[in-house]
Amino acid sequence: MRIGCPKEIKNHEYRVGLTPESAKELISQGNEVWIETQAGSGIDATDDQYVAAGAKIVDTPDEIFAECAMVVKVKEPQEVERKKLREGQILYTYLHLAPDAPQTKDLVESGVTAIAYETVTGPRGQLPLLKPMSQVAGRMSVQAGATALEKAHGGRGVLLGGVPGVMPGKVVVIGGGVVGFNAAQMAAGLGADVTILDRDPEVLEKVGTHFESRASTRFSNQANLYDAVCGADLVIGAVLIPGASAPKLVTREMLRDMQTGAVLVDVAIDQGGCFETSRPTTHAEPTYVVDDIVHYCVANMPGAVARTSTYALNNVTLPHALRIARMGWKDALDADPHLAEGLNVHRGEVTYEAVARELGYDYRPVSDVLNG
Repeated sequence: MRIGCPKEIKNHEYRVGLTPESAKELISQGNEVWIETQAGSGIDATDDQYVAAGAKIVDTPDEIFAECAMVVKVKEPQEVERKKLREGQILYTYLHLAPDAPQTKDLVESGVTAIAYETVTGPRGQLPLLKPMSQVAGRMSVQAGATALEKAHGGRGVLLGGVPGVMPGKVVVIGGGVVGFNAAQMAAGLGADVTILDRDPEVLEKVGTHFESRASTRFSNQANLYDAVCGADLVIGAVLIPGASAPKLVTREMLRDMQTGAVLVDVAIDQGGCFETSRPTTHAEPTYVVDDIVHYCVANMPGAVARTSTYALNNVTLPHALRIARMGWKDALDADPHLAEGLNVHRGEVTYEAVARELGYDYRPVSDVLNG
């Protein structure tokens, strides 16, 4: 199979879909790999390194979209890229379609076969292709929140770990999954006063056992959520419903009762955000203020630590890419029901139920596609 990897063009996105090492693995199995020139510059991977791995360097993304059977990316295709997609082509990347009607419409109209990293499952219901980026984003959320809390950045002027004689900052983490767990680890490591909210008793037991006295747990109902958020210096939204839009848990009304200069970090912004006042921001302009509350809603947080993120991502995406290239998308999905969960759009039809429900499309089950 001819596989192409264009340079990412989203604002301040430095990751790349294939490392030179991944390209070499694909080529060793008889595939042809095309890389847009400078695609790996954000992780210090040079064109010469790709050439040494056996890849072909092309000058523009147009060549990749026109000639490659599978396009491997990191972030969802931007509008200019979506216009280049074509029927029968395989797109393998993060998509986050539920809150993104324009992208979904373009993918449906293109006839592309779109496989989303974030909905591929694992044997125990986990999301293995999302997990490494959730780990990165969870850890970064505390760094970003700590910076936003500084007075020069509009925050309360609170040091999360405090100092002797001064109380530490209060960090509230909404959601005890991969993002929330990693956020709590970082916050507790800094010496902050950490509270984790979740609705799953097993999750609360797991994080409570792990953190012991270093973090508190609370069941996430409206009263507990309101109480925790209003007393927090930093609130991290770490809620995920696979493939669907995130629920709006922190309302505009709650902001009025929060402490002036408190910070909200919405890690769920890729799925629409879990704060009512959230809107996507970029690394160039990461924050904005609503009702004296600082919002950090960068939609590609792991892009800031591109080298770590790219290698962590390739570790989990490459095995499926190798399988798709070897077997073709249909046989690969038929042989692996977990990979089949990643199929979101195919030849003009929406094949992921949560996306179809959120955006009003007719839903065609993946099983019908594979058996059709």
